[in-house]
Amino acid sequence: MNRSQAKLTQGIDWPIVGLYLALVTIGIMSIFAAEYRGDDNIWQNIIHLNKNYSRQMMWFGISLVLAAVIWLTDSKFFTATSNLLYAGGLLLLLLVLGIGKDVKGSHSWLVIGGFQFQPAELTKLCTNLALAKYLSSQETDFTKLRSRLIAAAIALIPAGIIILQDETGLALVYFSFFLVMFREGLPGVLLVIAFSGIVLVLSALLVDKYVLFIIFSVITALVIYFMRREIKRKRTRLLVILGVYAFCSIFVMFIVPFAFTKVLKDYQVRRIEVMLGKENDPKATYNTRQSMIAIGSGGFWGKGYLKGTQTRYDFVPEQSTDFIFCTVGEDFGFLGSVIFLGLYVALLFRIIFVAERQRSTYSRVYAYGVASIIFFHLAINISMTIGLAPVIGIPLPLVSYGGSSLMTFTMLIFIMLRLDADRQMVLR
Repeated sequence: MNRSQAKLTQGIDWPIVGLYLALVTIGIMSIFAAEYRGDDNIWQNIIHLNKNYSRQMMWFGISLVLAAVIWLTDSKFFTATSNLLYAGGLLLLLLVLGIGKDVKGSHSWLVIGGFQFQPAELTKLCTNLALAKYLSSQETDFTKLRSRLIAAAIALIPAGIIILQDETGLALVYFSFFLVMFREGLPGVLLVIAFSGIVLVLSALLVDKYVLFIIFSVITALVIYFMRREIKRKRTRLLVILGVYAFCSIFVMFIVPFAFTKVLKDYQVRRIEVMLGKENDPKATYNTRQSMIAIGSGGFWGKGYLKGTQTRYDFVPEQSTDFIFCTVGEDFGFLGSVIFLGLYVALLFRIIFVAERQRSTYSRVYAYGVASIIFFHLAINISMTIGLAPVIGIPLPLVSYGGSSLMTFTMLIFIMLRLDADRQMVLR
């Protein structure tokens, strides 16, 4: 490597680049394994872009060009344009509501020429940049409620618009930004409240609401009895206890039933019921059952590359996108799946390591945003394929087929690498 080449690549975090390339390569191989048939003319499919694996190779090439452009861009460009890019992302989301195209039940696609893409994917990047810009601003005091509400709004406004596009799965990913906010000082008690809310929802779905009301009443009575001395000293504690009791009772008896009958769509309710084991309709459970059969059929060692039967013979739906992990599980078994997931874990830990070595708040917040987005996608997608979460259409980062997803994750990672290379500068 000559001096000019060394200078060009100076500061790049090669472990992240290596993990990125490994995951994208596995993705293309998995898409190929899911689509390949013995009589296919592979080269003709690649040249004419007839298959998803050939199109994914094209998107990978475009992603590498984007990565190179980002690497050659001054880091200050991203800080200077963060808010502008966020506004542009919101504009694209609103544009989808007007002229978007329906694809598989969601009104979340824009068609430009012969290509279609999801602005909801790109807006994750824009939101991450805007959140980093806001939290690194000298005027932002994140200990104040006003600053926390503004940061929450930055994350939730695009999520709200995406829900209007019937793309609930991608909207959920925007809650990953709250992990970033916890790193920056959001009180842990809010995490406890959020977890308690999840427990309340699950309880309302699994237990009769009148039984829950009796349970809450008994627990409240016991708490008041055992805290009677503290309550005598400070009457406001009784008001807090009764307030929590009233909220929990109203939540499980009225709010959850209203949401499941008036807000959520029928197919969304069915997916949640499938996850909880309350739905026995074979049509509703088909996707999850076939996914679990495919993964389980791989055993410990796997059937071998291109030898999977469940995925190659189209038993598994959406096997190149949402259920791509089935191909890995069937072809390479439990051992291969553990190694595969180990690559993601290594990537996440490396990104956190990169985040913690930043001198700039902007770069640290942005890097934690990248880690949080990847973690949410990974956790939801894998849980979805093994029946631990409802099927909500979340791609596996860098592996699932999709140009919008691959390019977005590429830009997320390489902007982080560009910021890391200039970590000696204090960016705002």
